[in-house]
Amino acid sequence: MAARLPDQSVDLVLTDPPFGIEFQAKKANYNRKGSRVLEGYNEVKGSDYLEFTRQWLSQVRRVLKPSGSLYIFSGWNYLKDLLIALDELDFTLVNHLIWKYQFGLVTKRKYVTSHYHVLFCSLDEKQRKFFPYARFDKDERHADGGSAHYKDKEDVWVIPREYWNGDVKTPTKLPAELIRKILAYSSEPGDLVLDPFLGSGQTAVVSHLEGRRYVGFEIVPEYFEFAKKRLDSGKYRIKAE
Repeated sequence: MAARLPDQSVDLVLTDPPFGIEFQAKKANYNRKGSRVLEGYNEVKGSDYLEFTRQWLSQVRRVLKPSGSLYIFSGWNYLKDLLIALDELDFTLVNHLIWKYQFGLVTKRKYVTSHYHVLFCSLDEKQRKFFPYARFDKDERHADGGSAHYKDKEDVWVIPREYWNGDVKTPTKLPAELIRKILAYSSEPGDLVLDPFLGSGQTAVVSHLEGRRYVGFEIVPEYFEFAKKRLDSGKYRIKAE
């Protein structure tokens, strides 16, 4: 980011940084086959996580427009480090959202973790863009008779994971519906969307489909080539050979 992006050039940052938990990228979780999961996942040591977070967030602060927003996905393990760094860099925490997915890993000695934290942040609350009726009209009703836009904007989001059976994949990826929701509320067509940890290219692919410009960074060559293949081919999913 320091070398490639100018100051205040990005409208929206949407990212899912490394976990810092010795993540087993090839483990056959969620009925997936390790042979279809791309190699190369890079982890960050827990002892380095706060400084790592300070470094990438300082660049996000530099490139984000005053009218822009930042969404960070995080597990609970190093959530405190994210919150500390955001506070140090004078970001405003607009919402602490919860993404509830359909199931987590089986446990025997603790409760099952089946959600992600989503930190919605800004730099300038007076200029930050937000489109409250981007997905539902003001008077549109939900199936239960309530306000559809109110229901959609509650701070717990129940959105299923995507399972790409038979397709090439990276170990982690956000569902397209989750990205579409954020794009709708916090960006406009033509806006520039940044993902500093591009991975499979999910943020870029969905941004392109939704008429946004995109930019991202990925240090794992296999992931970069996979993301580029998806974008160049126009295919959302790539079949395993």
